[in-house]
Amino acid sequence: MKAALVIMAAGMGSRYGGNKQVDGLGPNGEILMEYSVFDAIRAGFSKIVFIIKPDMKNLMEDLCGRRIAQMKAKDGSNVEVAYAFQDFSSVPAWYQIPAERVKPFGTAHALLCARDVVHEPFAVINADDYYGVDAFPTVYEELGKLPEAGAATMVGYRVDKTVSENGTVTRGVCHIEGGRLTKVVETFKIKLYPNGDIRDIENGEDSPLIPPETPVSMNFWGFTPWIFDKLEAFFTDFLKKLAPDNIKGEALLPTMVGELIDKGELDVSVLHSGAQWFGVTYKEDKPTVQAELKKLHDAGVYPRSLRD
Repeated sequence: MKAALVIMAAGMGSRYGGNKQVDGLGPNGEILMEYSVFDAIRAGFSKIVFIIKPDMKNLMEDLCGRRIAQMKAKDGSNVEVAYAFQDFSSVPAWYQIPAERVKPFGTAHALLCARDVVHEPFAVINADDYYGVDAFPTVYEELGKLPEAGAATMVGYRVDKTVSENGTVTRGVCHIEGGRLTKVVETFKIKLYPNGDIRDIENGEDSPLIPPETPVSMNFWGFTPWIFDKLEAFFTDFLKKLAPDNIKGEALLPTMVGELIDKGELDVSVLHSGAQWFGVTYKEDKPTVQAELKKLHDAGVYPRSLRD
């Protein structure tokens, strides 16, 4: 089965203070998305799509694009590499973009920008997350089972595997019944306490505990191209409702998925990963991520270098 891995890499990384998507974190300067690409190709994916800002293309090609295009997929074919660009030129002409707006319009808009280059079942991930080896063969297999329309899949992670010691994180808290996703609640201030407690502190520090095994979405979704019409409708509706003075509002994939579930238009299977997620949400996370990646190389999970 031909399947694509779509990597969302156009975000600004405002809390980290730089382009964390292209920050070398592996022992040989590997960037986080290179691990996802490596894991995806050995799982069976044969196409990699980068969603980037237009001015990042040369940098992305130099970092990994050209090298990936020389790799072989599991079936022996050449890995296909494609680029999609998230910028304001893809926003409908009827929408007046505020002059002060610099922030992209979110993950739903990012994925919509890849419409012209994605024509097969695909998984979509963040560039700045490490998802673990086991997730990729699991989602690849599930993509082969999806009907053409009305279905999707996602990989869920335990919330205690996704928090940061260095500040709050935003996670899509998942409600699941019978192995199917029923609701995603975007939760913006999940805090890990020194004693291991986890709480959503948006409404105060005395909020109820979040159980450590609570499944959350890390934006690891599996779709068929059917989803693009739904994305377009969702993004159009988002822009129509966006207040003129809101220069930071984002159209988010979990929100779109939740709306389609509520309407009975989308059935989402939930795949579980027990892997330790990690990523650089804050600059203080960097040394920990570097150490964890080195452990994986030393243990033989990855070769000495992903760039040999």
